[in-house]
Amino acid sequence: FKKIFGDSNKTEILISFLNAVLELPSPIASLTIASPYQVPRIEDLKDTSLDVKAVDETGREFIVEMQVEGNELFGKRALYYLAKSYVGQIRKAEQYKELKPAYFVGILDFNMFEGDDYITRHILINQESGRHDLKDFEFNFIELKKYNKTENELHSVIDKWIFFLKNAEDLQIIPQAITEPEIKEAF
Repeated sequence: FKKIFGDSNKTEILISFLNAVLELPSPIASLTIASPYQVPRIEDLKDTSLDVKAVDETGREFIVEMQVEGNELFGKRALYYLAKSYVGQIRKAEQYKELKPAYFVGILDFNMFEGDDYITRHILINQESGRHDLKDFEFNFIELKKYNKTENELHSVIDKWIFFLKNAEDLQIIPQAITEPEIKEAF
């Protein structure tokens, strides 16, 4: 996983994947793979090591985690990782306006949420109005166990990526439906 998505010489693979998953209003054009180690500035805080961390040309941060074993605390880990990444963007003398959005993508080989949706997006919303006013945090989870599409059903780029994530280990050839160069490179 880290070799495919964390290779600083092949960032087009991660860009394609993130653009497909996040459907951002302004897609990622370029990014830099950042250090996956989030060493705290305060001695008593917990160290974290991420699977993949990247920063795009506008300063937005992206954390991508692959989790094989189910854990009821994975949601708390996702919150901690993203909050720590966000907090680490500015130092003491810098202004809050320098903070950029942070996105978490969790690829799970277990079911975490109720329902049949294999991709879920979690944002902060005003409970009374339903408005999305605090926009800097977004959590996206891909639950591979809920994804059951076959090669014949691969039409969107995101479905092709999820098919890759779920099935690449067992495939001998790249499915014909996959024509995107970044996904072919990942295979």
